[in-house]
Amino acid sequence: MSEIRTPNDTRKRRIRRITSAAILTAMAVVLMYLEVAIPFMPPFLKFDFSEIPVLVGSFALGPVYGVIIELLKNLIHLPVSGTSGIGEFSNFLTGSIYVFSAGFFYNRHRTRKGAIVAMLIATLLLALIAIPLNYYVTLPLYGSVLGFATEDIIAASQAVNALITSKWTLIFWGFVPFNLFKGLVVAFITFWIYKPISKLINKTYEETK
Repeated sequence: MSEIRTPNDTRKRRIRRITSAAILTAMAVVLMYLEVAIPFMPPFLKFDFSEIPVLVGSFALGPVYGVIIELLKNLIHLPVSGTSGIGEFSNFLTGSIYVFSAGFFYNRHRTRKGAIVAMLIATLLLALIAIPLNYYVTLPLYGSVLGFATEDIIAASQAVNALITSKWTLIFWGFVPFNLFKGLVVAFITFWIYKPISKLINKTYEETK
């Protein structure tokens, strides 16, 4: 016999989802400030752990919620942006690709294996789609908005990685390894912490039944 839900039940569940999304957004905003440089990668590429709560939200609440959390995280960080919003814009686009694709696959294959495959697919998509995005959008924006010539960015990157000598090598030896590293680290940590966090989220849903 199918479960009957009243409009009040539906409203409570929606409130619980929004509350969970808000908490995960707050966690992501805090983690966004804890950024570190990665050896042998361009100095302007900083790694942080803010995608972890966003990915958890995409898994637990659905891929659309993941994108919403990603958007809110970057909007809240925008007033303290050091890149006139370019970094946040790029972070939103790449982050949305990652969490939406992972959440979309996982919500159709809700197993441990499904989670692993979902995060691997998301990491590959992140690295691949970010290639044209960085080449045709992000780098030109840094030049036109902030006055950072691509040649200067290449020179600064070459100081830490001799393989970077042109715009394309900056993409392939800078952005691609960075995105692969970021996707895999976030995936690894999320894999181990998702279950206890999701149980807390799902427990709030049980209270509405």
